[in-house]
Amino acid sequence: METNYYAHPTAVVDEGCTIGNGVKIWHFSHIMPQCIIGDHCNIGQNVVISPEVVLGKNVKIQNNVSIYTGVTCGDDVFLGPSCVFTNVTNPRSGVNRRGQYDKTHVGTGASIGANATIVCGHDIGQFAFVGAGAVVTKNVPDYALIVGNPAKQIGWMSEYGHRLHFDEGGKAICEESGQCYEFSNGVVKRIS
Repeated sequence: METNYYAHPTAVVDEGCTIGNGVKIWHFSHIMPQCIIGDHCNIGQNVVISPEVVLGKNVKIQNNVSIYTGVTCGDDVFLGPSCVFTNVTNPRSGVNRRGQYDKTHVGTGASIGANATIVCGHDIGQFAFVGAGAVVTKNVPDYALIVGNPAKQIGWMSEYGHRLHFDEGGKAICEESGQCYEFSNGVVKRIS
């Protein structure tokens, strides 16, 4: 059977997956049944994608990432090396909590840094930036920059991944793209 994606010979792709055009799956990764992977995703080595995970288009997953049932990602999400998602808030080896998984959504364009942990039930906003090693224990707003354990917001990021510095009128311009952003009532929006 001809496929529309590339999987390294050591990768395991279970039957029942939906895998988009141009996807690349690298060494020792495991794609489990009933997950949906959008077009042009790149899945690094030693990645586990559990059943029913949904990835949008052009998601980049670095090595050693675990994405568990209950996680969905929008388009253009970046998952840094060894970041991990949880799906049960109170796991116990002797207690079966399958079917009680909390959901987590990673918004379009968001980046999650190396070794970050996303505690289940907390969404990551569009174009948010989670710093390396951060432990996310609450929802992250669109465009927010968060770092630390537990993660705290320390600023705002542009869609190109640069810190935004707002003037007294609540406006900021991305140094790379020239896009303009507005900060109002605790919310950042791109306005041009």
